[in-house]
Amino acid sequence: QVQVVESGGGLAQPGGSLRLSCAASGSIFSINAMAWYRQAPGKERELVAGIRSGSSTNYTDSVKGRFTIVRDNTPNTVYLQMNSLKPEDTAVYYCNAAGRLRIGTLYDAWGQGTRVTVSS
Repeated sequence: QVQVVESGGGLAQPGGSLRLSCAASGSIFSINAMAWYRQAPGKERELVAGIRSGSSTNYTDSVKGRFTIVRDNTPNTVYLQMNSLKPEDTAVYYCNAAGRLRIGTLYDAWGQGTRVTVSS
């Protein structure tokens, strides 16, 4: 009942930038939070950045000062601006949206992931 779609991944050189986009759609009444996670080969999925309905944000330490999560004017859309990319940022990035459906139940939805590769 909730679809989450990511876009914007690709190849970047070390020190470069990419912007990921995430859009949630469906029978959404409200979104309490949206977040970006990533999973590198052989590693567990980790939280990268999150933004709550009141626009408070949080970041994992390794991306602080380099990544910024922002809410777009388009409803239910967030971006992850990634600057000063490092090879260790290489991973599949997943978007998560959590909130309440129009029928009142809670949801926690994931996108299919978008691959980011940082390499020279």
